[in-house]
Amino acid sequence: MSEPVLRLKGISKAYNPGQQNEVSVLRGIDLQLAAGETVALVAPSGAGKSTLLHIAGLLDTPDAGELGLCGQEMAGKSDRRRTAARRQDVGFIYQFHHLLPEFTALENVVLPQLANGVSRRAADLRAQDLLARVGLAERARHRPAELSGGEQQRVAFCRALANEPQILLADEPTGNLDSETADQVFSVLQDLVRETGLAALIATHNLELAAKMDRILHLRAGVLVQEDATAE
Repeated sequence: MSEPVLRLKGISKAYNPGQQNEVSVLRGIDLQLAAGETVALVAPSGAGKSTLLHIAGLLDTPDAGELGLCGQEMAGKSDRRRTAARRQDVGFIYQFHHLLPEFTALENVVLPQLANGVSRRAADLRAQDLLARVGLAERARHRPAELSGGEQQRVAFCRALANEPQILLADEPTGNLDSETADQVFSVLQDLVRETGLAALIATHNLELAAKMDRILHLRAGVLVQEDATAE
């Protein structure tokens, strides 16, 4: 059996540890993600799903536990090594697109590639290809303010995939869209995941969207509980 792309074992996280107002957010989280699978993370606001995504994406560190990313154990790695792994192996999508308003859609997808050492010509070609895949070839020269909410989020998807990551982490990626647009945008996201074969962990409140994924994980009282996404 191949090595999981993401492996979490015994991950725990508390805020204000050792104090009277200590809040235990994650309690011994175990999770594995394989290449090519989409996993829904369902939890109410404040339950810790963003914390879990941030730890998985090396934006935060756990108080205890092991984290393997693309076959490499990340515990004890330097900030420089963690930053390099995050830039190369992890793509992030948020509820709000966070596009740079002064740059075009194309430039927003080019910039993370330039930061990763890719030539401008190669970055332009990849950005054009990604935008074309999500139906935005004709909108590549438009700035975010000239795009609809759904178009902006599709640009954000392309930006997240610009450096060909192995893992996609999405925090309520359709939460700021109406239901019809959310369905359309999520369909685009699923197509991109299938085409690229990456692993995707997607936090969502939308149970209909969650049911379209390979697995559903519920975060309850700091513990992950798995649900069969095909169960009636």
